[in-house]
Order: sequence, then structure tokens, then C-alpha cells
Amino acid sequence: MVKKAPNPIDKHVGSRVRMRRMMVGMSQEKLGEHLGITFQQIQKYEKGTNRIGASRLQQISVVLGVPVAFFFEGAPSVGPEGEGFSEGQSPAYVSDFLATADGLALTRNFMRISDPRVRRRIVDLVIAIAGEAET
Repeated sequence: MVKKAPNPIDKHVGSRVRMRRMMVGMSQEKLGEHLGITFQQIQKYEKGTNRIGASRLQQISVVLGVPVAFFFEGAPSVGPEGEGFSEGQSPAYVSDFLATADGLALTRNFMRISDPRVRRRIVDLVIAIAGEAET
């Protein structure tokens, strides 16, 4: 039997739930307690394995202190590409990076550096370590 892959939208919404949960310093267990479900269910939501229903997503948005729309920001498009003046999507690796503990800690602390020259030197250092030219 072939295992069905998670829907890209469900996966994206789940990763945004994880990112926000981590931003506010809440465990999966604590979020589950607020929602009356197990931390295993939170894990499944965050991986996109289980789809989050509309009412549950509303509850999550209240607990995590963001509007429901937050979870769809940067979501992959589902259908013909729109034309006109719409903004381009952020690359998926940005959301993926921010959904990790290291990515969140690095971003949070990087933004606390007030000197733009120091920030630039850090970016240059990371580029040198990674061995890639900036694009």
C-alpha cells in the first residue's frame, strides 16, 4: 500500500503553527492542553500528516495570539499562477528555517544587533563559512 504524502497546504500551515508555537516558547504538550488534545496530535498537525479543521485553526490562532491568516502567509499556490501585481512568494526554505529552534534563535538574536555594520559582517562570515557567493 502506497503511503499518501501530506498536502502542501496542510504541511505549510502545520509548519507555521510550529514556528509560532516556538516563537512564543510553548511546548507541544502545553498547546495540546489548551486545545484539549494530545501532544501527538499537535505533532501530526505540525507535520501536515493530519489536516487542521477550521474551528481548530481558529482555536490555535487564539492560543498563539495571531490571526488565522498568519498560518497561510507564504503558502504554496494551488492552481494557475496569478497575474498582475501580487507579491511573489517567499522561498520555502525561509519558512522551514524559521520553523526550527536554531533558525528562530538566530533570527531573534540577529535582529537585536543594532549596528548594521556588525550585522553585515555576520552575514559575510556566514557566507564565507558556507562557501557560497551571495545572490
